[in-house]
Amino acid sequence: MSLNLAEKQAVVAEVAKVAASAHSAIAAEYRGLSVTQLTTLRVKARETGVYLRVVKNSLARRAVQGTEFECLQPSLVGPLILAFSQREPGAAARIFKEFLKEKAHDKLIVKVLAVGGQAYPAHELDRLASLPTRDEAISLLMATMRAPLDKFAQTLNEIPGKLVRTIDAIRQQKEEAA
Repeated sequence: MSLNLAEKQAVVAEVAKVAASAHSAIAAEYRGLSVTQLTTLRVKARETGVYLRVVKNSLARRAVQGTEFECLQPSLVGPLILAFSQREPGAAARIFKEFLKEKAHDKLIVKVLAVGGQAYPAHELDRLASLPTRDEAISLLMATMRAPLDKFAQTLNEIPGKLVRTIDAIRQQKEEAA
């Protein structure tokens, strides 16, 4: 079923709007996947705030034009599904990585991914998937900020302890001498 001009413009506008606010994008070839498998992938994507869409390549090229995902344009060939991470950069990569773990889903082939205006080859999927979530990143930042204060508190607590140990050592030394 082909789309008329108005429908094509609507698709391009929708994908462009999503691309403008996305943190990362992944293009993967879905040839050979069943409808059930694609539906499973879509459900997982929806749950984690990832926009997943099968778009004609010519429309996808127009949609990403002028966004930081313009670097994907040369790689948009073949039957591709586009995934845009809305909440955090690694969300789409984690979904694809988890989806590919199952043997039945080995027909999904990641072609290219993009983060921050830079395109990366498919083998970087694991690296992108290992990026911390927003909550994990905040937790790491807080732990890093808190570390000097913890060390300072330990140092302050060590002073009275060292004094007590020194006095105890002097007392033991005097008892042994007497």
